[in-house]
Amino acid sequence: MKTLEELLREGVRLLETADIEEARLDAWLLLEYTSGKSRAYYYAHPEEETDGETEERYFNLCRKRAEHIPLQHLTGSVNFMGYDFCVNENVLVPRQDTEILVEEALKILNSMDSPRILDMCTGSGCILISILLEIPEARGTGADISAAALDIARKNADRLGVEDRAVFAKSDLFSGEYFQQKSGTDGGKYDMLISNPPYIPTAEIRELMDEVRFHDPVLALDGREDGLWFYRKITEAAPSRLKENGWLLYEIGCSQGTQVEDILRNAGFVNVRTVKDLSGLDRVVLGQRSNRTMQEEQHV
Repeated sequence: MKTLEELLREGVRLLETADIEEARLDAWLLLEYTSGKSRAYYYAHPEEETDGETEERYFNLCRKRAEHIPLQHLTGSVNFMGYDFCVNENVLVPRQDTEILVEEALKILNSMDSPRILDMCTGSGCILISILLEIPEARGTGADISAAALDIARKNADRLGVEDRAVFAKSDLFSGEYFQQKSGTDGGKYDMLISNPPYIPTAEIRELMDEVRFHDPVLALDGREDGLWFYRKITEAAPSRLKENGWLLYEIGCSQGTQVEDILRNAGFVNVRTVKDLSGLDRVVLGQRSNRTMQEEQHV
């Protein structure tokens, strides 16, 4: 039988040969996942022998990772905002950059009483659920066109204990039955509309890393010809779905800040600004519904 140290060494070699960017980290995470041993335990007992089942399972997962299947799809989970979320091939794997979007939302929502949030293109539900976990009196709706994605979102809500404060609705943007029934009612108004929509221009998808273009759902990536289609469509409908002084927040591609700002301003939003991520790249655009926007809506 091989030792923990030997498994890790061979796993790293296998992933490095396959040009996996973070080969050592991924090999270690898969070892931790398959053996159930923490990193501290490994350093204290590197010569401990493993059983044949662990060895077989470990190398099987390493071979799959060498095929550029995302690590999170192999382990079935990802840490986001300090919480563990279930993920699979039906949802976009939550990335650290998206935490900037949640953090900006929390800065605004923490000053509100019992805020209501709409998460459009919710996917795994990580954005909405993280907000609900941080603000116990908040409630929200997560919408997505994918029934399979919504199954994962509901599972995450149940696992993390917010199922009584989250509703998940199948809808192609605002066309679904859920929104049609609530249109024009107080129940259809939110303090915040937040979204990490598909924003990759169609022609650029083929240039993405293999883990993304072959394993993330295309529905969660494809922002149509210029990558801005969903921003236009959601922003156009947002005023009728937001309460007075409600906020609209988007995650964006790093080159889209100025364009998305213009989309919000042209729709009558005020206090529009762009927030950068930890790498200094544009990552979030946000704006507030203005009285002018409300007055224009009332005269339509």
